[in-house]
Amino acid sequence: MANKVVLRPTQERGHADHGWLKTFHTFSFASFQDWQHEKFGSLRVINEDRVAPKTGFGTHPHREFEIFSYIVNGELEHKDSMGNVEILKRGDLQMTSAGTGIAHSEKAHGGKEVHFLQIWALPSASRLPPKYFTRHFSDQEKTDTFGVTDERAASGPAPVHSPVTVYATLLSAGKSLAQEMKGTKGYAHVVMTSGYNESASQGATVKVDGQTLREGDGAYIHVEAGKVDVENTGDRTAEVILFDLE
Repeated sequence: MANKVVLRPTQERGHADHGWLKTFHTFSFASFQDWQHEKFGSLRVINEDRVAPKTGFGTHPHREFEIFSYIVNGELEHKDSMGNVEILKRGDLQMTSAGTGIAHSEKAHGGKEVHFLQIWALPSASRLPPKYFTRHFSDQEKTDTFGVTDERAASGPAPVHSPVTVYATLLSAGKSLAQEMKGTKGYAHVVMTSGYNESASQGATVKVDGQTLREGDGAYIHVEAGKVDVENTGDRTAEVILFDLE
């Protein structure tokens, strides 16, 4: 059977320009509310953020979420109430299991803008103790393969208390990948690597199970085939994140 793919065009995402922060929201978030895009499986937030130098999100609380920061470019300074202080760079994936409650700040470090994806997933169990993990996945590790970013410990993917597996690839022009899926749902997102763009998608181009996506676009995937096919049909490398959702 073929997968059912429903496109989520970038220009239909929620969008806000606060000067210090330029952000796009895949799901309802802050002032952007759309009952048709509240969550998908355990996936609740995908915000594609660009934070200006020497600014950022001041200390604020979270609880009962698994929170990922996927760094695309620049450097992100993380501080939290568990005593963690870290400068995150391209290739870093930071995961905070908020559990019963934490407070943290996320700010641009240095003199350049930081571009990152803020991802939240609903946990499988409540009242878990807060935990913090960081993993690094080099461009080489992600080139033309889907590098997994959760479930294992140590130097591998970060353990996640949510029914979600996150994959990322830098897919070269003309290359294709097939990723086996454990869950009945998936979500694909093409990172906006060519620059900030409020209009219709452009830049890197891929096909997800035959449907065309460009930078900033996403796709809801109802998995019937047991796998998802991704093909780079454009003229440049595409950075694609794929979520496997039970």
